[in-house]
Amino acid sequence: MNIENALESLEPVTRPLERAFAAAGHSLYLVGGPVRDALLEIPAHDLDFTTSARPDDIEAILRTLKGPIWDMGREFGTIGTVLRKGGQEWTVEVTTFRADSYDPDSRKPEVRFGDTIEGDLVRRDFTINAMAIDLSTSLFVDPYRGQVDLEEGVIRTPATAEQSFSDDPLRMMRAARFAARFQFKPTPEVIKAMMDMNGRLAIVSEERIRDEFSKLLMCDEPRIGVDMLVKTGLADQFIPELPALQLEIDEHHRHKDVYEHSLTVLDQAIALEKARNHEPDLVNRLAALLHDIGKPKTKRHEAGGKVSFHNHDLVGSRMARKRLTAMKYPKDVVDSVAKLIELHLRFHGYGESGWTDSAVRRYVRDAGPELERLHMLTRADCTTRNKKKADRLAVTYEELEWRIDDLATREELDAIRPDLDGNQIMALLNIGPSKTVGQAYAFLLERRLDRGPVGEEEATKELLEWWAARQSGVLRSPGACGTLGPSANREPSTA
Repeated sequence: MNIENALESLEPVTRPLERAFAAAGHSLYLVGGPVRDALLEIPAHDLDFTTSARPDDIEAILRTLKGPIWDMGREFGTIGTVLRKGGQEWTVEVTTFRADSYDPDSRKPEVRFGDTIEGDLVRRDFTINAMAIDLSTSLFVDPYRGQVDLEEGVIRTPATAEQSFSDDPLRMMRAARFAARFQFKPTPEVIKAMMDMNGRLAIVSEERIRDEFSKLLMCDEPRIGVDMLVKTGLADQFIPELPALQLEIDEHHRHKDVYEHSLTVLDQAIALEKARNHEPDLVNRLAALLHDIGKPKTKRHEAGGKVSFHNHDLVGSRMARKRLTAMKYPKDVVDSVAKLIELHLRFHGYGESGWTDSAVRRYVRDAGPELERLHMLTRADCTTRNKKKADRLAVTYEELEWRIDDLATREELDAIRPDLDGNQIMALLNIGPSKTVGQAYAFLLERRLDRGPVGEEEATKELLEWWAARQSGVLRSPGACGTLGPSANREPSTA
C-alpha cells in the first residue's frame, strides 16, 4: 500500500480542487472510503473530501470549477459537484469538518462544525474510514491506525464502539457489510457493542436500514455479514423472520438447520448469477435468503418422526411480501420476490411424475418474467450432500429447461397468448368490450396452454362453439376447460 501511488491516479481531480480551496484560504483533505479504496488499489470515482470551509464557502469555491452543483446535504455541511477531466468523470462531495453531537432518542444528528481534521476523523464510523490525505502537502493523516487495521483485516471504531454506534446506530449494520465486503473481522469490542445496542436500531428509518441491508446482500460474499446480523441480534430488529429459521431443523438432517440451508442457497444463487453471466441481482438474493421463511409457521410433526412444512411456499410468499413492504422496498421488487418464493417448490413435481407440455406451458406462464430467476432459485435450493441425489436433480432440471427452450422455439412460449386477440373476439361474436370478452379470452388461453398454438382458423371454430354453448345455457363455467397450473405435480411441501 503506497500513498503516493494511491494519489497519482486521482490527481486530475484532486489537483484543481486543492488549488481552488487553497486560493480561498482553506485546507482540503481526501477522506474516508476513497482513501481506504486507494490504499487497496480499488478504483474510485465517488470522492469524499473534508475542509475547513463552511458550506457557503464550499459552494462558492466549487462553482469556480464550472461543474453542476447540488446542496441537498447543506444542513450537514455537504456540497456536491461532478468534475470531468481527460474523458473521466468523478462525483465529488465536500463536507465541512464535523464535530457532531447526537440526541440518543433522535434519528437525526445535531450538526456542529469543527475546526480540525483530527476532530473530524474521530467521529467517523471505523478506523479504516478515518484516514485522510492533506492535498496541499500529500501528508497522510491516520491518528487511529486505520492503515494497520486495513492491512490486518480488522474492523475497529476510532472512538469507543458504544460512542460510535450511539452517534449512528446504522453503523452496526455497516460493520456487518464491511466484514462481508472485505472479509474483515470486527474486534470483540465492536461485536459486544452490536449485541448490547442492537435495540437502538429502532430509531433508524426503514429506508436507511433497507439500503444498508441491500448493500450487504449485493456484496460478492454476503454470507458472513448476514450471519453477523443474526448472531448480534440486529436482524431481530428489522427482519425477525430470518433468525427465526434457526429454530427449524431441516427434516432431511443434511444441514444444521433451515437457517444454515438458507445461507447456503444464498451462496449458490450468487454462484449461479456469475456462472450465467448475470449482474448482481438483489431480487435473486432476497428470494434465495427468504425462500423458506414460511417453515416456522407451517412446521408439523408427522408419523415416523418426519417433519413437514406443507404450504410453506405460499405462507412464505405472504410473509416476504409483508416484511419487504414494511422495509419500504419498491413494489416491483416485493412482487418479484414474493412470486419466486411462491413458485420455488413447483419444479419438484416434475421430477416425480413428469409433466405434459401443457404443464410446462403453465410453469412458464406462472413464472412470467421471473422464469430465469426461478431457474436459478430452484437450482440453488438443492443443497443435499447426497451426490447421486444432487446429480439426479441437476439432470432433471436440465431436462425441464431444455423442454422450455424447445417449446419456446416452436411456440413463442415467452409470450403465451391465445390465437385470437380481444379485437378479433369482439368482431367474431359481434359484441363490445365487456366481461364476456375476458371470459372468451380465458377460454382460448386455457386451450392454448393445453395444446399449444392451433392457428386462427381452429381457434375461431372453437370460440364459436363455446359461444353457441353459452347462448344455449349449457356451457361449463369459464376456465373449467383446463387447470390453472401443474399443481397436481407439486411436491407435498416437506422440503
